[in-house]
Amino acid sequence: MPSRMCINPIHNKKGILHQSGSGNVTSDEGWKASSCRMDSLYDIDLISETVPVLLDNSKMWYRVLSTGMKLGARGIAHVAGVSRKDLKEHKQYSNLLLINRTASPLSWFMECRDRNNRSAIMLPYLFLPSMASKPLRDAANKIKAYLGDYDAIHVRRGDKIKTRKDRFGVERSLHPHLDRDTRPEFILRKIKKWVPTGRTIYIASNERTPGFFSPMSVRYKLAYSSNYSRIIDPVIENNYQLFMVERLIMMGAKTFIRTFKEDDADLALCDDPKKNTKVWQIPVYTADEEAS
Repeated sequence: MPSRMCINPIHNKKGILHQSGSGNVTSDEGWKASSCRMDSLYDIDLISETVPVLLDNSKMWYRVLSTGMKLGARGIAHVAGVSRKDLKEHKQYSNLLLINRTASPLSWFMECRDRNNRSAIMLPYLFLPSMASKPLRDAANKIKAYLGDYDAIHVRRGDKIKTRKDRFGVERSLHPHLDRDTRPEFILRKIKKWVPTGRTIYIASNERTPGFFSPMSVRYKLAYSSNYSRIIDPVIENNYQLFMVERLIMMGAKTFIRTFKEDDADLALCDDPKKNTKVWQIPVYTADEEAS
């Protein structure tokens, strides 16, 4: 794994690189300012109990690369699309020191093409999310203790609710129902069959409007990360860490409702497909519009 993870300033205001007026920021300084340590996100030792991990700044990794370069063709191979069976049985791979099975020599992970085929995944899908660093796990556990018996909703709005005008000037969206389905009044309609009145709901969202979800308080007790700033602030340096804490909290909920479905059995606010990069449709903002 890389020793640092990039923090894109577009998605994370805490990771914005503030360059000096003279513009004399070196590439190393820029990288450090716009990235965070991998071990601040994940517990490397805990992961290594299941899958041994080497960070790319470790002495062992340097030793592997150095040895691999000296071995030439018998040192390192980048393979993609080669089955584990072939890697095991073909002699051309048997004597290699290092085999990179990722889709790209520059990537350290890849998404399984058939996520519903669990036999194609060596580790459970929730393995990495549960491997958060100890400070993040401790923060999540403290918040869960305060919440007690609770439910959780992940409401993704900001980055997904975007429109563009077609050549006729009509606004269109890749997720035509998302803006409507993630508004408080529609959330209340959707979840009433899943979450009884009076329950505590933890809301994780990238919605920036203060009090946006307050109308839901007529039926539920609402909780947000901001309610636990005394726990979160000392350990959170960027939004990636915050998301990892919130993901642990959502994993501990009695009922967890996503924005989009990942699997058929998931509970979700919106029925639009999560990944839609081609079809731009006219947004639907009311139930009447859809009925017509």
